[in-house]
Amino acid sequence: MRLSGIHYRVGSELWLEDIDLSLAKGGINVLLGATLAGKTTLLRIMAGLDRPTAGRLLAGDIDLTGVPVRQRNVAMVYQQFINYPSLTVYENIASPLRVARRNEAEIRTRVTALAETLRLTPFLSRYPAELSGGQQQRTALARALAKDAELLLLDEPLINLDYKLREELRAELAQLFADGRTTVVYATTEPLEALQLGGYTTLLAAGRVLQSGPTMQVFRRPATLAAARAFSDPPLNVIPARVDARNHEAVLPDGVRLPIAPTQASEIVLGIRAHEFSLAGASGLTALSGRVELAEISGSETFIHLARDDARLVALIPGVHDLALNEPCTLYVRPASLYGFDSSGRLLFAPES
Repeated sequence: MRLSGIHYRVGSELWLEDIDLSLAKGGINVLLGATLAGKTTLLRIMAGLDRPTAGRLLAGDIDLTGVPVRQRNVAMVYQQFINYPSLTVYENIASPLRVARRNEAEIRTRVTALAETLRLTPFLSRYPAELSGGQQQRTALARALAKDAELLLLDEPLINLDYKLREELRAELAQLFADGRTTVVYATTEPLEALQLGGYTTLLAAGRVLQSGPTMQVFRRPATLAAARAFSDPPLNVIPARVDARNHEAVLPDGVRLPIAPTQASEIVLGIRAHEFSLAGASGLTALSGRVELAEISGSETFIHLARDDARLVALIPGVHDLALNEPCTLYVRPASLYGFDSSGRLLFAPES
């Protein structure tokens, strides 16, 4: 499917603007953006539930713009689960297969396999009202997968599941779609989820496409500062700097110098991802000192919030580190891990992959 010049207006508000996007046929296409970026609206247009104000949806030479959802081979799973309350879990999953007039043996095989993958086997005889929210969401997902549609639209389908189950199902979903029979569009607010799913990622913000391409390429070489911020969790650290062109160095407001790639810009913004910091100094690392604003221990990692005169930094450090508030602290970073952006936000240099 290809989306060309898609606009979507609601009253005086423009929800989607000039969307040009080609889906990778038979692959996983991730829509990554914050809440209200336009992900759900775009999915609904792809499904045929809403018609764009302007632009076209094309499948090869066929114009699908305005073709209603019932005339498309498409399945969609929303953030909020939707199941048939009068049917058991088994019959909910089997329902699209019955509509397609599959025989009972095929239905049983397909339902059993999906129930096993989505951890639903013990609940096949239950009704939706007897399930937890996560179990209901998995039932809705299984029913969509059972339809075996050419286009599968998933709107944050794992959001209601606990962390461990989300991690397991992401890997298994990627395997389910590896045969290339289904084109999958997966909307998420989580950069880590996009990285785990792989495939192709489109970054959305305020109803516009920031960047689109193979997931790792978009992550490693964001075209703009806005794209880098959209694809960073924890948030991207940014520090303003002037350029010493003679020595190929970025000079921070406190005088700290970092070697950078040659650039014609006189002033830049440095971008540093949180996982690039360490607490241990070593040859080739640059020290950035400040005071601890907050130290959050999350499992086996510690988020350190460091206040400097020129910026507030967030570092993700392996291990448990007990740091007191306002305690002096020094973070270390490899200059080669820095991103550089000009005053307009355009990427100047990036770490070598």
